[in-house]
Amino acid sequence: MSRLPNVSLRQLEYFIAVAETRSFRRAADKLHVSQPTLTAQIASMEAALGARLFERNRSGTTQSALGRELLPRARRVIEEYRGLVDSVASLIAGPAGTYRFGVTPTMGPYLLPHVLPDVHREYAAVRFYIREDLPRRLLEGLGSGQYDFVIAPLPAEQEDFTVDPLFREELKLVVPSDHPLANRARITRNDMQGEEVLTLQAHDQLQMQIQRLCDHYGARVNRQYEGTSLDTLRQMVTMGMGLAFLPAVYIHAEIRPGEGLAVLGLEQKDMYREHFMMWRRSSPSRQLFRDLASRLRELIAGKLDGVVHVTRH
Repeated sequence: MSRLPNVSLRQLEYFIAVAETRSFRRAADKLHVSQPTLTAQIASMEAALGARLFERNRSGTTQSALGRELLPRARRVIEEYRGLVDSVASLIAGPAGTYRFGVTPTMGPYLLPHVLPDVHREYAAVRFYIREDLPRRLLEGLGSGQYDFVIAPLPAEQEDFTVDPLFREELKLVVPSDHPLANRARITRNDMQGEEVLTLQAHDQLQMQIQRLCDHYGARVNRQYEGTSLDTLRQMVTMGMGLAFLPAVYIHAEIRPGEGLAVLGLEQKDMYREHFMMWRRSSPSRQLFRDLASRLRELIAGKLDGVVHVTRH
């Protein structure tokens, strides 16, 4: 039997950091080690494998063909090791550790305040490092190991992910309180003919859903004044610059009576955003994520009753 190369977990972590930052200097800063130390460890790893992992040129550091092949496997090894350590800690004292959690900016700030305090009390030794991004980037980050789990709407079919449905929320029409439609409880297709509808810049599924609603109702999407957030859309509607379809959880959290807005339902075509919790099928923390998804559904059902429809298992 041939002797296996002697590659340590630390060297794998150093290799991953250089591959992700494309720089020995930035990787050393990220890992809080000196650049000579990191360089020596990478050189030792290359010597053990008998091949180069990186190529240096004027544009930076790039991976060799072997390095590209090794990267996803190295990530899985580190993930399994961390999962092993977390599992031992969980058996002794319950779930623990820090998890990287991705969420969309059009949902996270308005949902998480309802559920995170309870989650923190119940999972006292668990920490969440939370980042916001577009759904497409969240899924890419989940696949690459940037996130441990994400909550996002309308996932594409992903055979590498476990997809656990959480809830769906209706999109509602928001108009200025002095608009002719403001006194309607629900609007029909004829009501929207020719109306200008505001939307967000490059916001993947939400933008596409709003475009479909406008096509159905005969309204026009105003591309000249696109908002950078749901708050900016709300402010532009208040100023009479157009109408907007906004998610129910945002409306519940941010729109109050007397601020010059009316919220209307849609009579002929309800449109929902569905939100899912997703993690890699290979994740060693998958049981924790299943438990967490179940608890989130319970909390959302209790705290947002009448605002969203929770998916029952």
